[in-house]
Amino acid sequence: MTNVTGTATLPNAKRGVQPTATQKFRSWLFNPWGTPRSLMVITWLYILISIVPVIVAIQFSFNDGRSVTTWQGFNLTKWYYSDPAHSVWTDPTLIQALMQSLKLAGLDMLIATPLGVLLALGLARWRGYLASASNFIMLFPLVTPELMMGVALSMVFLYLYDFITPGTTAQVLGHVTFSLSYVVVIVRGRLFSIGKQYEEAAADLGATPFQTLYLVVFPLLSPAIFSSLMMVFAISIDDFVISQWLSCGADCDTVPIRIYNSTRAAPFPSINALAAILVAMTLAAIGIAFLVQRWMTRGERKAGAPGGSMTQAMGGFDM
Repeated sequence: MTNVTGTATLPNAKRGVQPTATQKFRSWLFNPWGTPRSLMVITWLYILISIVPVIVAIQFSFNDGRSVTTWQGFNLTKWYYSDPAHSVWTDPTLIQALMQSLKLAGLDMLIATPLGVLLALGLARWRGYLASASNFIMLFPLVTPELMMGVALSMVFLYLYDFITPGTTAQVLGHVTFSLSYVVVIVRGRLFSIGKQYEEAAADLGATPFQTLYLVVFPLLSPAIFSSLMMVFAISIDDFVISQWLSCGADCDTVPIRIYNSTRAAPFPSINALAAILVAMTLAAIGIAFLVQRWMTRGERKAGAPGGSMTQAMGGFDM
């Protein structure tokens, strides 16, 4: 029962009986006329379940002892660079894995983002029976299990394109294959949100197709392009399955592969430190993408122009 203010009225209140704490909590949590607090509780529980294990793992990167399960005191720098033999900075295998991850992520950004932008432009302007089929093929890497994708890429490079041996080149091509779809989705969503009116206005003013693309479309797409760069970096730097299937051995190990191989033995907390560095890089990339996208679209939000919200623009992706 509810009163005129929209708040829940407990059954005992009519009889002058003080409601119990349980009744008050149920009224607060499941009040159909108020804020859906139960959804908020579920959301925070999910966040806690997801974040707490990561926080615990990062905590042991500051452990003063060598255990990754027993806390033996706090040391801020020991497993990052102070330990002379087993820290991230002094262990060449950890440094090599970190450099390999950064190399793959950087090359993936430089290759997948331009290709994805051009593919998004082509798919957004393509009309006909083959357009829907092309959209499905482009989205296929998003819905394919990553293990299947890794096995398929490994078979392709072993038996079809056997001139490409397992190693950095194969890993880069594998990363580009599965990250290209993310770029297309983000950029095409931005294209749908801004519409065609700016291109039509530029054409009416005498601009050539190339001038329209260079002076009008690309500046409007710049928030999506930068977001795509950071998204590709975040996806690529922590990929494990495809990097593992296309690896040539220890020389091609990335940070996720190195962490997996180390945890099967008796790892040092430097592995936790390496994982913490990876988490920090991923969060930094996503945070920078969000802030830059907000800054680049600040005028659109103030004016209420289309394209101000990238998440709303994603809904414009059709098949």
